[in-house]
Amino acid sequence: MNIHEYQAKALLREFGVPVSRGVPVLKASEAEAAATTLGGPVWVVKSQIHAGGRGKGKFKEASAGDKGGVRLARSVAEVSEYASQMLGATLVTVQTGPAGKRVNRLYIEEGSDIDKEFYLSALVDRETSRVAFVVSTEGGVNIEDVAHKTPEKIVTFSVDPATGVMAHHGRTVAKALGLTGDLAKQADRLVTQIYTAFIAKDMALLEINPLVVTRQGELRVLDAKVSFDSNALFRHSDVLALRDETEEDPKEIEASRFDLSYVALDGQIGCMVNGAGLAMATMDIIKLYGMAPANFLDVGGGATKDKVAAAFKIITADPNVKGILVNIFGGIMKCDVIADGVVAAVKQVGLNVPLVVRLEGTNVDAGKKIIRESGLNVLPADDLDDAAQKIVKAVKGVG
Repeated sequence: MNIHEYQAKALLREFGVPVSRGVPVLKASEAEAAATTLGGPVWVVKSQIHAGGRGKGKFKEASAGDKGGVRLARSVAEVSEYASQMLGATLVTVQTGPAGKRVNRLYIEEGSDIDKEFYLSALVDRETSRVAFVVSTEGGVNIEDVAHKTPEKIVTFSVDPATGVMAHHGRTVAKALGLTGDLAKQADRLVTQIYTAFIAKDMALLEINPLVVTRQGELRVLDAKVSFDSNALFRHSDVLALRDETEEDPKEIEASRFDLSYVALDGQIGCMVNGAGLAMATMDIIKLYGMAPANFLDVGGGATKDKVAAAFKIITADPNVKGILVNIFGGIMKCDVIADGVVAAVKQVGLNVPLVVRLEGTNVDAGKKIIRESGLNVLPADDLDDAAQKIVKAVKGVG
């Protein structure tokens, strides 16, 4: 689960992390009061969407101006003007895709007198099963570009969970960023604060880009991106309350209510599969035969008839879906349960696109019988290769 920048900074502030003062704004009429509260003389007006590249983004609406999704204002009047232009407009960045995202929230923040910009993040390193830090002197730009062009400017290290953060971790960050004296001490404190927050809130990623040194000699978090391990949210009702569903795909929201692993993609063939590995293989073979999957959907091993029906409805709710492939290898998940769920869903929502069903494993004969006797226009398949070829041909209109 992701949260907005202003929410991330409020959370980090609880752990002592140095962040600038700011005020979230939901209505343009609130902008003047927010700017007055902060006092100026310089403010930054930031679009709050779950996507990076906001500063270089462009609004679709001409009325929103052409200064991007992050703007520097030098008067209260200018803050109000930018807020009126940006709220309700659609911001397109490198991460939103061409559709962009509607800006429903702004964060008005006091300006910082920046001397240097750095990059600092903490994330889960799955190879070591530890929290890893990524540090670079190249802040304010995409870390992926730095990794590609100048990888020597990136320093990484992991933290042993048995010891937690130790003094040498702070020294490593300070050395990587060329910080000495009091700034090195500030870096040491920051590493401890970040690690503490990361563990306490079950984060999956904490990215600070940029981390800045001000001309007054202070380290400050200028931007923060935080995402959480969704499987741990039951422990953090305060974090769950920060969820902004307007930033999420409605189909993914519906899937989460039924505990389905669903990710919307931009293809034309909807997939319902049990098991993440099999789901990935199914998507790969669809690509192999010349089309693209419309989603990743793993119904899991213990799915019920109602859960399967809900999954099928989510797939059919996507207007981009031109065909559906159900690929089930029954183990814990029984083929007859899948068949019952598919039939129930089709009877409720109808079926206007080709459907290919491949069943194998536990109760496969019972499952095939349910499909066969349902009266549905279903193309049976013997194996995954056969299923993929049939759904691609059906969608393409090839007999």
